[in-house]
Amino acid sequence: MTDSSGKPHDTAKQFWLIVPAAGVGKRMQADRPKQYLSLQNKTVIEQTLDRVLSIDVIQGAVLSISKGDEYWPSLNYKHHKKIILAQGGKERSDSVFNALLKLKQNVDDARQVWVLVHDAARPCVRTSDIEKLIALASKGEQGGLLAIPVRDTMKRVLVQSDKVEKTVEREGLWHALTPQMFRLDLLIEALQAADKKNLPVTDDASAMEYAGYRPLLVEGHGDNIKITRAFDLQLAALYLSNLK
Repeated sequence: MTDSSGKPHDTAKQFWLIVPAAGVGKRMQADRPKQYLSLQNKTVIEQTLDRVLSIDVIQGAVLSISKGDEYWPSLNYKHHKKIILAQGGKERSDSVFNALLKLKQNVDDARQVWVLVHDAARPCVRTSDIEKLIALASKGEQGGLLAIPVRDTMKRVLVQSDKVEKTVEREGLWHALTPQMFRLDLLIEALQAADKKNLPVTDDASAMEYAGYRPLLVEGHGDNIKITRAFDLQLAALYLSNLK
């Protein structure tokens, strides 16, 4: 991963959406990537973009899509004035990084830009939760993410086994969701550093953690599900109906 030079300074904060949308979604066992599956007369990714881009403070979105993506050109969003496209990468973190660099080329000062990295397959996120995240996590440099506290009893299994090794204390454990929001320049630096050290980046917050930051957990809602399997589509349709 390499960086490019920045641009002159600007004093106003900006908020941009970053959507890694180059995944193939093998677990869905569908005929197309899960972000392009139908959900209430639109594709999953259109539902996601509709929801997040309805927030006035978000100035636009950068989407990382696969080279030769045959589905995106058929969507109404292909000529949307708020959408910038970037090249998808091998891993999710690569797609995020490519989108960040693309955005950096289109803004005046990366230090004044906050990015909200959001999964394309999370169409049910509540706009009120995103607005709360923006309000709370943009106060310092640490950034933050939507999350929900673990409520079920957690079990750790033995390696390569389905047998319980022990019960894990759930106090202090949270499920990480998206969006995850960080300053553009700091997230670029964190991802570069993690890549250089070959550290596993399971989400954007983990890269920031490696860099010494302690992101703020902002409590969201359990209906902000990530569509992974076929049943999740039915559940997402129900949640979307309730949110309208």
